[in-house]
Parts: sequence; C-alpha cells; structure tokens
Amino acid sequence: MDAKAVKKGVIRFPCSEDLWSRAVKVIPSGTQTLSKGPDQFVRGVTPKYLERGEGSHVWDVDGNEYIDYPMALGPILLGYNYPPVVEAVTARIRRGTTFTLMHPLEVEVAELLASVVPCCEMVRFAKNGADVTSAAVRAARAYTGREHIAYCGYHGCQDWYAVTTPRNKGIPSVLNDLMHPFEYNDIASLEKVLASHPGEIACVMMEVPGTEPLVDAETGRNFLQMAMDAAHRHGALFILDEIVTGFRFALGGAQELYDLTPDLACFGKGMANGFPISAVVGKREFMKEFDEVFFSMTYSGDTIGLAAAKATIEELLKRPVLEHIWETGRRLHEGINSVCRELDVPFRIAGQPVRGHFEVDLEDEETAFTVKSLFLQETVKRGVLFGGPVFISYSHDDDDVERTVDAAGEALVLVREAIESGNPDRYLEGEKIGVVFRQRK
Repeated sequence: MDAKAVKKGVIRFPCSEDLWSRAVKVIPSGTQTLSKGPDQFVRGVTPKYLERGEGSHVWDVDGNEYIDYPMALGPILLGYNYPPVVEAVTARIRRGTTFTLMHPLEVEVAELLASVVPCCEMVRFAKNGADVTSAAVRAARAYTGREHIAYCGYHGCQDWYAVTTPRNKGIPSVLNDLMHPFEYNDIASLEKVLASHPGEIACVMMEVPGTEPLVDAETGRNFLQMAMDAAHRHGALFILDEIVTGFRFALGGAQELYDLTPDLACFGKGMANGFPISAVVGKREFMKEFDEVFFSMTYSGDTIGLAAAKATIEELLKRPVLEHIWETGRRLHEGINSVCRELDVPFRIAGQPVRGHFEVDLEDEETAFTVKSLFLQETVKRGVLFGGPVFISYSHDDDDVERTVDAAGEALVLVREAIESGNPDRYLEGEKIGVVFRQRK
C-alpha cells in the first residue's frame, strides 16, 4: 500500500467496505468480537477484514500486507499458519473431530498441562476464556458455600462478571450486589473488600495486566502473593485468570513467573496458537467440585483444539519461544520509546515486552484518543497493524522490529506536529478509535 496515495474521501478498501455493508444487514453490530470491530481502529484508513496470515504478517481482503501486533487479540503465540500446529490439526481432522465417546487427547493434554502449570493437578476443558472463568467462580462458590466475588481486571462476557460493565443490559441487576472490585497493586483495596464482607467472599479473582506486580519492601512478597495470602486468611479461594498470560509470560504462566500457586487458574488464547480451547485447572481439592458442579458442553472435548494445544505446548517445550518473544518485545519497546524520547512526544509503549500497550501522557482524554488514533493511522498506512494490545509472536523477527520502529518514527513525527498545532483532530483521515467499554473501578 502506497502511503502517499492515501487521500481523504478515497475508498481505500473496496472489498472490506463491500463486506461491511453486507455484514451490518445480517450481524448485530456487524462483528462477532467487539474488540475486532471497526471502531477499535481508525475507520477509513484501516481495513475491516483480514483474509489470511503467515508468520507475523497478515493480508486484508484487498490484498494489502501488514506486520500484525494484536495477533488476533493474543492467541497467535507461535505465528499464523505455524507448520507443526497446522499439521497436527490437519491430521486430526482426517480422523474425526468430535465423537460419541471421550478421546485419548483429553487425557494426554490434561497430563501435559499438569506437567507445566504449577497449580495444575486436574483439568477441565472448554472453548472460550469466559467459559472457564465462569466455571472457576462456580467451583469456588460451591466449595466455600459463599456467593460474593472480589475481582480485578477483565474476565469475559458471562453474567457474573458482565453485570459490572456498562454492557450489562439483559443481566439481572441483583448479581451486581455480589461483585466487589479492587485495584491492581493496591493490597489495601483488597483488604478493605475482604474486611467489609466477612465470611461472604467465595474467591478473589484477578488477572495480571502488563504492569509488574509491586513488591513489599518489608516482606519481599509481590502483590499477587499478598493477594493470595489475603484471600486465604479470609477463607476465600484465589483464582488467577491466565487467559492472556498463560504460556506467554512463562511456560507455566504468570504464576510461574511471579512464584505463586493459586487454588484455581484459567487458561486460553496462546495455549493452542489460535485454535479454540480453554481450560480451568487447579488443585485437586477444589477441582473435585466439578464432580457435582454443572459444567458440560458438546465441544469441550473437541479434538481439533486439543490437538492444537498439544502441538503448541510441545513447541514451547522444545524451542526457545519464551526467550524469543521476551527479547523481541524488549527491542520493539526500546526502539519505539527511544524515538518518543528523541522527538519529545508524550507517547510510549508500556507494559511487559510480551504484552504491551500504548500510553499517551496528556491530561485531556479525548486529545489522548486522538493522538493514539493518529499513531495507529500513520503506522497502518506504513504496513504495521497496531490496535489495543501489542503482542509478540515467535514469528516476529528482527526485520519486523526494524520496519516497525521506522514506521513508528515516521508516524510520531506527524503526531508531534499535530500536537503542536493545537488541533490534532484535523490530522485524522478517518474516525478516531473508541472503546468497547470503560471498566468500572
């Protein structure tokens, strides 16, 4: 795509636009996944549909190529069309995918997870992250006989959590009375929730964002460890949502990286390199609740996802995947942030090298959204597809990083000019990005 040829008013992606005009007639909101919708990118400058992927690159339906960083919102850990995974799945398809009885892969992948995840003694499979976070909460409620939940972060679209979001239409409001938020890296906020609801909290459920957990100077315990200690002191289970961090922060997830053993944990996304599968795992004492808790689905034993998970985890065991994504991520962050400092632009890539995000250091929120939109606009015009999260895969290489930093540098020159003009909105060639919802604190 020739960036110089991009002009306002020109239909840059005719095939994408044709598909979108058809989609809005038959699909509510036009998309199956809100975070992939057109309002999450700069409309008119970003394609709406991708057709294929290879390694770290994707092609839209109009034939344009991009270096991809959202990586399907995190599942693509090894790379698109990664041969060992594709071959395992293709071979499995030819032998059948769903059967009348159970399949050996259910046992094999459960054993594999138990060998690499610190807290994993037993496993139940599902398809989506929301499936297993909901299952973990149900098991915690069953074990403790309590109903209230202390939570931190995002945990999917099921009623128990979604009631806390602005997208809670259709959910009984009474469920909101059982939900109590606390702040990441603020142990006092969790202690307050637990103390305010003595004997009522079934579990502390949290995810790990890109930010490093704080370490207490006196005890040497990090925030995750302290949160787990607090949960246990109050008779609650501690559940770690590793849908994003699992197999990305470390082979055994954030729990391995930050040295803790939660009671239950939830995995998905990167565990099968883009194929649909998720798992709730944990200590036998708590997982045995699933002998009675209702958690049963037709496709939870589907062999495609299981074959993909087995092949993916085996690749992680024999190749330097984790070392590569951490080092490649560091180079990307250092490269972009070096340019930001040189240009004195209030913009940076933050978070962990394997799970980054962009931050704009401006007080006015709308201006900050404009600045981020401009950056996404100018980088996608230069063949780099950014979105909300910035994920690194095993297929991203030095050339990708170099090209990305160059594109970011050119984009940031325009960003600086736009900010200095006092009217950055006039530099937008499409609609600025939006948000699915702002999480309640």
